[in-house]
Amino acid sequence: MSGQFFIQLLNPGIGLLFAVAFFLLWLNRRDRYVAYAVGAYTASAIAFLILDVGPALPYELHRIPANIGFLATGALFAAAIIQRYGLPVPWRAMAVTSTISMAFFLWFLLGQPSIGGRILSISIGAGIIAAMVVRALWPLKKRYVIDRVLFWVAALSALNLIVRPIVLLSLGGGFDNYDGFQQSVYWTTVQFTQAMVSILAAISLMVAIAIDQISELRRQVDDDNLSGLLNRRGFEAKAGSALRRCLDDDRPVALVIADLDHFKRVNDSYGHAVGDAIIAAFGAHVRAIGPAEMVAGRIGGEEFALLVPGAGIDAARRLGEAIRTGLHAACGDRIPAALVPTASLGLTIGAPGTGLSALMHEADQALYEAKRTGRDRVRAFTPKSVRLVAN
Repeated sequence: MSGQFFIQLLNPGIGLLFAVAFFLLWLNRRDRYVAYAVGAYTASAIAFLILDVGPALPYELHRIPANIGFLATGALFAAAIIQRYGLPVPWRAMAVTSTISMAFFLWFLLGQPSIGGRILSISIGAGIIAAMVVRALWPLKKRYVIDRVLFWVAALSALNLIVRPIVLLSLGGGFDNYDGFQQSVYWTTVQFTQAMVSILAAISLMVAIAIDQISELRRQVDDDNLSGLLNRRGFEAKAGSALRRCLDDDRPVALVIADLDHFKRVNDSYGHAVGDAIIAAFGAHVRAIGPAEMVAGRIGGEEFALLVPGAGIDAARRLGEAIRTGLHAACGDRIPAALVPTASLGLTIGAPGTGLSALMHEADQALYEAKRTGRDRVRAFTPKSVRLVAN
């Protein structure tokens, strides 16, 4: 066997290896975008096998399924990246682009034969599909380095597919037959760049899958399933970071601690299922009316904490009152009609040099004051020295 044969096996081999790798990942993480990646690399391997290793058909018709496979590879990989971000996949636009691309390909295969025309038809079509990923990801906030890497992999792929054939064909001229084409600098460049882009894209997506898995595990560790808020560990970690950023930026920040009134009595009288329903309703209520930057957690059985960046005393009090007055309606028909749940809330404002534990202690004191004075109310922390002067 010649060295050229083994070179021809490079891209199908890479495709099959990554298809198997993504399939194994999919078995453990049944995300749709991982399944799309399996399909993309399977299509790539099959297309290269048909084109480079499979038997030739009359009129070179074997190139039709091969190039359909290349376009399917681009569409499925684009779908994998776009779906990872929960964005709508532009299937219709990709289908239209692929159809037009194949129509030009068939014209340059059967109507007016031209190897260069066929190359441009498929490459530009696949490049436009890659550009759809760039367009979809462009407005998104890139939270992690891997998000920027995926964006630039898509951009590099689009440039590689659109610019490369135009430049190389203009410099090298056309091809009279496929023997000359497969021995050309262009085809060598295609084999090399396609392998590199495929490897880069696969590794980038695998890293993204790993990051998604880590984030999911972290959510499982930090989240409270009943309330839909953070648990105490997750709240302290995220609220501590948010508090430091606010104080460093000289932004106001408020901490609110809420406690469901007479909660043990509710459980004893109506059962734990009703108590759980109130906790779930409280969490949903807080998420619905709280500002986007708010960090909210369930820090005890019926106790909750909310760190609100950018909030002063008045804004924090308004939020507390909205939580208190809207609780009953938020419970809706989840609880018996005769039951009217209430909550007491204490709040405080962050000051330079104040840590989260000190802030929570102040809010706890305010909460105690709310309960001592009758419950179902909001109280703000007042230092003892201030209270003494006021008296």
